[in-house]
Amino acid sequence: QVQLVESGGGLVQAGGSLRVSCAASGGTFSTYAMGWFRRAPGKEREFVAAISGSGFGRTSYAEFVKGRFTISRDNAKKTVYLQMDSLKPEDTAVYYCAARSVGFHNSYVPRGRDEYGYWGQGTQVTVSS
Repeated sequence: QVQLVESGGGLVQAGGSLRVSCAASGGTFSTYAMGWFRRAPGKEREFVAAISGSGFGRTSYAEFVKGRFTISRDNAKKTVYLQMDSLKPEDTAVYYCAARSVGFHNSYVPRGRDEYGYWGQGTQVTVSS
């Protein structure tokens, strides 16, 4: 099993940038597809971005973050990142890291919340106007 710990959240002004990280422990990190979700106050948890396992590097983004956010991973460090640029007040949310076991040599990029079996505790991102 894999354990996930997010870090890097904080307060930033609109138009600014922030990078959140998710460190994994346990399991073979490269066999997990990784995703980022967020939950704003009063809203459901929603998909933000995901990246495939192994070395395929396939990514998928929610429409509302395309061109602003970038997901990446470092398998040697067992860490996945979400670089967030041109932040908007509506990006304010708790950001969660998630993992889904996909095995080796699998380029699948899951987007559904129910597709992920492992979750971090979340990190707060607040964008001021």
